[in-house]
Amino acid sequence: MVFSVKTFNNINQLGLKELGNAFQIDGDLSDNPDAYILRSQNLHGVAFPENVKAIARAGAGTNNIPIDEATEAGIVVFNTPGANANAVKEAVITSLLLSARDYLSANRWVNTLRGDDVPKQIEAGKAQFAGSEISGKTLGVIGLGAIGARIANDARRLGMEVLGYDPYVSIETAWNISSHVKRVDDLKAIFSQSDFITIHVPLTPDTKHTFDREAFAQMKKGTVIINFARAELVDHEALFDALDTGVVKHYMTDFGTEELLNKEGITVFPHVGGSTEEAELNCAIMASQTVRRFLETGEITNSVNFPNMHQVQTAPYRITLINKNVPNIVAGISTAVSDLDINIANILNRSKGDYAYTLLDLDEEDRQKVDQLVALFQSSDKIVRVRLIPLAKS
Repeated sequence: MVFSVKTFNNINQLGLKELGNAFQIDGDLSDNPDAYILRSQNLHGVAFPENVKAIARAGAGTNNIPIDEATEAGIVVFNTPGANANAVKEAVITSLLLSARDYLSANRWVNTLRGDDVPKQIEAGKAQFAGSEISGKTLGVIGLGAIGARIANDARRLGMEVLGYDPYVSIETAWNISSHVKRVDDLKAIFSQSDFITIHVPLTPDTKHTFDREAFAQMKKGTVIINFARAELVDHEALFDALDTGVVKHYMTDFGTEELLNKEGITVFPHVGGSTEEAELNCAIMASQTVRRFLETGEITNSVNFPNMHQVQTAPYRITLINKNVPNIVAGISTAVSDLDINIANILNRSKGDYAYTLLDLDEEDRQKVDQLVALFQSSDKIVRVRLIPLAKS
């Protein structure tokens, strides 16, 4: 069977090779593909072709994808958490150093000098760019996921005191965080004690405007804010007031809007925190691997709208179901199978929000009976999408 994939935003071609020979990439089937792989392409307001089963974002954030609409259409949305974590970590560490030493302003000033006495002008004027060292200063890290944990550990190695806040940190990540990173259970501790604050959380209704007037009011004068996560995590009007009063010394962000440009105390980068050759390759590889695994086996890894689902297929046929999360759905599935005198080899059903995903492996060789079952599931108003996956031949 040949699967088709449509890509956006120049996905790394070497990473796309992970899809394998059974995938046609951007070919004549791409108008109605099995999957999308993209980076920043905005899909809001876009009508999904009927055949699309998966969308893979080559990156962590999925704000450019209408998750609810995709879920209702039975489309599994994937991301690639951690694939660009090292790139973003290095960008944040760079921003820490740049904000402490103000090398960017120093460079702009030097390039305005003219004359044979440039060295003397430099010596006379360099005092205005005297900075501070980050060693011994306190860094607050909001969000201790793949990126935040790396930043916390490296900042400790650079001699900083590090406070970390994350009420949802995973056990796996917690094991990888230095014991010298002090965990706090209240954002007030981050705001009031930090010289530098960096944030690494997804944008949700709860995290929008994490940095608001109340947050800035708790900070000491001269705080540096670094935002390589999402623009909307910061209330810009409140930020401007905090800059005017000296509470915020510098705001460094990877998310530019017109109101942030050419303002004293604000440095804007063009969304390049994760833009390294290595990160783009890692993201393309992970996105390709998850799409291939899902389309070939029905298994789910790193989905933002459906639970992880792993079940080795040994039975002749597998049916995957995306169904509404309503009572007795599993009982109804089992009854439908038994009514056709088919044996269930394995069944796995997990829910996430209003929808659930089912892996149903059938100990049945008769394709006609299996097709009858598929048709029955397709006629149900409780089931959004049905797929039939024969056991791959070795």
